[in-house]
Amino acid sequence: MSVSHKSQSTQMFRLMLYSRPLHPELFDLQARRMDHHGEYEIETWLIPGGHVVRFQIPDQHLTETVIDRGDHLPENGLVHALPCMGEKDYEMEQQDRLVYVTTVQSESLTENLYNATLKEMTDFAEETGSVSFDWKDAQGTECLSLVDSQKYRSEYHVQSYHLLGSTGVVLRTQSIFEIRD
Repeated sequence: MSVSHKSQSTQMFRLMLYSRPLHPELFDLQARRMDHHGEYEIETWLIPGGHVVRFQIPDQHLTETVIDRGDHLPENGLVHALPCMGEKDYEMEQQDRLVYVTTVQSESLTENLYNATLKEMTDFAEETGSVSFDWKDAQGTECLSLVDSQKYRSEYHVQSYHLLGSTGVVLRTQSIFEIRD
């Protein structure tokens, strides 16, 4: 694994926040989970190396995507786009009743550390019941995407982990969707 190849691979990933839902046909869906809690509804989709989380209350939506490139996604409703390189934070100003905050971290690991992390995260997904999807990339290397979450009365916390084998990259996001009156 070369360092420059690893750096280039994370430059293509972006976290994109929309103020509307996105159509599932825009994505290569591999896993899906829907849930309701109090007044909000959540839908989580996993795609190879990324995810989509739709958070909805009556008359208002926010959709978070982490995707390789994202140039096929619409610009209509795009609130913010954030490259998934290094460490980044973003806080959306309150829109009507919704607040959103996220942090993105990416790290390139050695092959041994990547394999240990892959095993640990696979075990974590099984223990917690997180929505997860494992696959092999074009080079035949094991990869994993998982989304774990916690529901509260007026908040939804979501953590994602995307392990990209050939590059040794681990991409992690932590986001909070909050309802305010």
